[in-house]
Amino acid sequence: MFAAAALFVFMCLTATSHADHHHHPCHTPNMTGLMSVMSLKGELKAVGAFTYDSMGRKLRFRSNESHPVNTSVGLDLLMFFDEGIFYEIDSKNQSCEKKKLHCSLHPLDIPDDAKFHSTVHSGSPSIEGEGLTLNIWTGDFTDSKGHYRMSVTMGCLPISAYYFSETTPFLISNMEVEMEIKDPDLLLVPSFCQGLPLEETPEGTVNSFLHEFM
Repeated sequence: MFAAAALFVFMCLTATSHADHHHHPCHTPNMTGLMSVMSLKGELKAVGAFTYDSMGRKLRFRSNESHPVNTSVGLDLLMFFDEGIFYEIDSKNQSCEKKKLHCSLHPLDIPDDAKFHSTVHSGSPSIEGEGLTLNIWTGDFTDSKGHYRMSVTMGCLPISAYYFSETTPFLISNMEVEMEIKDPDLLLVPSFCQGLPLEETPEGTVNSFLHEFM
């Protein structure tokens, strides 16, 4: 119900404000915060803490650790987008899997080929402290089997992203975001993961941050 309402509000907002001028995608700063992933059918898939290095293009996402909820997905992911690899980490059992990263699309940065859609005002722009101005960016998945809409503040902090695919459309929301990397060690490969060979990817499998929830 929440997801349906959020989608309705989002569509109403974007329908009211189209821009005439040209925009180039901004790039997000370093961040630490919380992320929730919800299907548009109302299923909460994951809530977790993230750390993002925007310059090094590294992401750590740990679901259900500091904020446990009854979800279907429990993950600890360390992703190196420039290197095209990621680790699925199991700290409890001191083990992990090293895999090839096929797609670099994720909800914490706007792709270079994204298209500017509109600027919208959430809340009241006329009352100080009661409104938020957002830029909306859209684009397609690299395999052309889906598309996305990302909303960011004027300072390029990502607020939410809708991903529409043939299988599982879902909404990703970011909360309590701070523009710093609070624990740099989270972006280092754990000692028990170092030296692992790259696992073979079964034919037809696509590894990406988004596909962990599809």
